[in-house]
Amino acid sequence: MLVMDAWQYFVHRFMHQNKFLYRHVHSQHHRLVVPYAIGALYNHPLEGLLLDTFGGAISFLVSGMTARTAVVFFCFAVIKTVDDHCGLWLPGNIFHIFFWNNSAYHDIHHQLQGTKYNYSQPFFANWDKLLGTHMPYDLLKRPEGGFEVRLKKD
Repeated sequence: MLVMDAWQYFVHRFMHQNKFLYRHVHSQHHRLVVPYAIGALYNHPLEGLLLDTFGGAISFLVSGMTARTAVVFFCFAVIKTVDDHCGLWLPGNIFHIFFWNNSAYHDIHHQLQGTKYNYSQPFFANWDKLLGTHMPYDLLKRPEGGFEVRLKKD
């Protein structure tokens, strides 16, 4: 998980900082201002290769996991990524209980003022916190039901 998170953070952040990569590759994913589950994997093929294929291969090789463990791990990572992009914060969601990096956390990243923050994906928010790209948020209960993510006011 730590290897995958490190790879994803640094490549994702680089795609935002490099104007060419952002404009021609990563911006396709950010056309989804309001995240939804299928949008988790809505990206340019080069982004899929860099983030998912290379990141997965490096995680597999560095960790020494077996092929069976790798299948379980990568299925879990995909499910977690889809959940992070679902656009819903659901009380009792097991991913929200165990991971700070969840749908609310990643929703901030997809908002216009958040595209320079909350790069961490898919498990932990450590790199954002260590490198100053963490943007805190509040969850507000809507009167009509559900929750809304808002940037934390200073």
